[in-house]
Amino acid sequence: MSALFDRIGAIGVVPVIAIEDAAAALPLADALLEGGLPLAEITFRTRAAAEVMATLHERRPELLMGAGTILDEASLRAAKDCHAAFGLAPGYDAAIVAGAAAIGLPFAPGIMTPSELGAAIKQGATLCKFFPAGIAGGPKALSGIAAPFAHLTPRFIPTGGVTEGNLAEWLALTSVLAVGGTWIATTADIAGGRWADITAKARAAVAAVRAARGG
Repeated sequence: MSALFDRIGAIGVVPVIAIEDAAAALPLADALLEGGLPLAEITFRTRAAAEVMATLHERRPELLMGAGTILDEASLRAAKDCHAAFGLAPGYDAAIVAGAAAIGLPFAPGIMTPSELGAAIKQGATLCKFFPAGIAGGPKALSGIAAPFAHLTPRFIPTGGVTEGNLAEWLALTSVLAVGGTWIATTADIAGGRWADITAKARAAVAAVRAARGG
């Protein structure tokens, strides 16, 4: 699990993707890969999500694929069946955290408060999504929430309100493994087949992470 999270951390930015049409899975993956971004979180916000993940696993195994918006046992099972490398959720649900551990799926529950973080850590979570990162108070809020748990070394993927323009502020926190965001491959861009735009935004995001980390 630590090796997987190290891979995510090395990339530094996770495109959060809601894709409506499974036929767009391969062009989307190719656009991200061409932009130097071999990572994606495919969310269960659409009916196509499971088919998209199964397609990507089979046809684009070089893309490190996670399953997002895991809110129930059915989504958790689907993520495993579709060979997602890891799972994430916007909130904390003890049953989902336990279920992910039981099936061997590396999982990052969502947290927004010290109580949620403490509960997640107690269940063995070492990586959490901080969501919704922007309206929850930004980097200063995460720093304050995480401070009492620093000796336990939790890591975070802030998502929600993160952009290319502010990702450096998040990555300045040593507890932030990577940032997540929808701006790289929006639902509208995918539906419109704007693959070159997605490639350009992926390349810019990778460059912004590199710059934030001092090259």
